[in-house]
Amino acid sequence: MTATVTTAAPPRRPPTRRRPKSRGNREMWLLMLPALVPVALFSVGPLLYGIGLAFTDARNTRVHETSFVGLENFGRLLTDDDFWASFRIGAIWSVSVTVLQFLAALGLAVLLNQNLRFRTLARVLAVVPWAMPPVVIGLMWKLVYHPDAGILNSLLGTHVNWLADFSLALPAIIVVGVWTGMPQTTVVLLAGLQGIPKELYEAGEVDGAGRWRRFWSITLPQLRPVIVSITSLDFVWNINQFGLVYVLTQGGPGGQTRLPMLFAYEEAFRYRMAGYASMLGLAMAIVVLTVLGLYLWRQMRETR
Repeated sequence: MTATVTTAAPPRRPPTRRRPKSRGNREMWLLMLPALVPVALFSVGPLLYGIGLAFTDARNTRVHETSFVGLENFGRLLTDDDFWASFRIGAIWSVSVTVLQFLAALGLAVLLNQNLRFRTLARVLAVVPWAMPPVVIGLMWKLVYHPDAGILNSLLGTHVNWLADFSLALPAIIVVGVWTGMPQTTVVLLAGLQGIPKELYEAGEVDGAGRWRRFWSITLPQLRPVIVSITSLDFVWNINQFGLVYVLTQGGPGGQTRLPMLFAYEEAFRYRMAGYASMLGLAMAIVVLTVLGLYLWRQMRETR
């Protein structure tokens, strides 16, 4: 005679109440609202207002009545020789500063990544220009370039008015732009260098790869995502530069350093053409987004 043993079934857990999806979305938007309201008021709102002004004949005067003109400002833009001159100068400025500050920052980042004696102090000094406002930097470099009491002329034994010379003004402000934008690029590249596994360098050294070979085969490929990101941001910052160049030269001499943003500023506040200035800003935004999109697409294609 066999006895059957029955085991009691484990107690069932009480069903959990699932929060309705709509309620979760509503709570998410409520939590994001304090951050979205300032963005909408101070970023999205003025942006949309500026785009709307680009299609009007708005002027910074009280007696003028604004009216819709469609693409009239865009047609004027295409035939404006002053705009194309400023666009050419802006292209030279942004490309030169972006490339040069990347090369300088990469060399400095590699140096600061070494086991130096005063490495911490060197890192602090390297980011000093980053903490300075553009106006202060511009005033400081105006003293450096001063034709009579400037440090540069004193060192070279010359008497050159660097910021007023037609052939030297643009290279002079490019140097200032590189010095100003190099710190943040250096910090980003240094962080990327510290994230590269040391095992890769050890394996390359075992395989007989020299220092330059390890740099080209290990360092640069590992830094590619960081390089793409920081050069893209640098290009956007440089093409939209205004305050630094305005303090240094105000677009002179003879418009040789008039960047597109300076040209738009003059149209808006000197000649009171707010609608045309808004179209200038809109056109530059489209150009920057197009160039940046093509650059990122090419880099992503090479990565794949």
